[in-house]
Amino acid sequence: MSTHPTGASGPRIGVVGLGGYLPPRVRGNSEVARAAGVSPEWISERTGVHARHVAAPGQAASDLATAAVRAATEAAGIEPGDLSLLICATSTPDELGPATACRIQAALGAQRAVALDVSAACSGWLFGTKVAHDWLAGSERPGYAAVVGVEAYSKFLDPTDRATSVLFADGAAATVLGPVPDSYGFTDFALGSDGTRADYVLIPAGGSRMPADTGTLRGGAHRIRMDGRAVSHFMDEIFPRIVADALDRNGLTVEDIACLACHQPNPAALRRLTAHVGVPADRLVVIGDRVGNIGAASAPYALATAAARNLLHRGDRVLLTVFGAGMTWGTALLHWSGARAVGIDTAPTPTDTDDERPPTS
Repeated sequence: MSTHPTGASGPRIGVVGLGGYLPPRVRGNSEVARAAGVSPEWISERTGVHARHVAAPGQAASDLATAAVRAATEAAGIEPGDLSLLICATSTPDELGPATACRIQAALGAQRAVALDVSAACSGWLFGTKVAHDWLAGSERPGYAAVVGVEAYSKFLDPTDRATSVLFADGAAATVLGPVPDSYGFTDFALGSDGTRADYVLIPAGGSRMPADTGTLRGGAHRIRMDGRAVSHFMDEIFPRIVADALDRNGLTVEDIACLACHQPNPAALRRLTAHVGVPADRLVVIGDRVGNIGAASAPYALATAAARNLLHRGDRVLLTVFGAGMTWGTALLHWSGARAVGIDTAPTPTDTDDERPPTS
């Protein structure tokens, strides 16, 4: 584990704008259940997911991310051209190379921004946020950085695999980081990885280990594979530990946290885990029930949802927690200075329907 409390010498860096984008097509549990060979009720009870958004055939990860970054810069009151750094976190890039961040940069016209990808699966947005934070904090004249988490998982799913098809979905969420007043912003980061568990969740084919060919296509090795039981055990093990460590390290208790914004692989499991560590239900922001598991976009979308619903007030302490394939995990403590959110769907959780519902701002 790597623990990195922020220093007091440089400028304070926090979130100054948030944005999201969900593709309009909504796939409800009835549709997913038919292909997966389960009932809609089985999905709802086991996962807590009721709906998930699906990218159009011509939409790639960079298209979703571009919309989210544009929304976040609008919320921050800046133009994309004002960005000095653009980081994309994704497990489903447009292509193996170049960096999807470069595609986003070109689409935004953000030519001043250094563009790069961070690959840490569902933890990627927080890993990228740590990079952006330190980049800005170490600059003599800190500008603005955008960190976007995005996934187009539907392109890599086997609809008959109930372990993955009922959970994973498409979407993007972005944060703009910049200088904030003293005593606000990010005050603590802790990141970790355990590569001995890398086979728990992966897309086996398409890389240099197993280049895609007719055999891998025939065997479905270019689809997401997950050992659900192993991942569940990992969540049970890591979540209480990283929450306790973050609180202890900062001399805080659960009562000091106004909002918990987490990665959301399974809303039912997340509610169970947060109750176990003593977090009141009204302090947990749940988005997975209506958007599914959107990977690296989950935690920033939860944070943006809290802002869009006016659940956060200046001075609130926000605890961010992530965990994902690799396996990877991390926490951050954010002293909220206030920021707008644009492009976030704050509608009530849908029932198990197959309607097509555009996102609301």
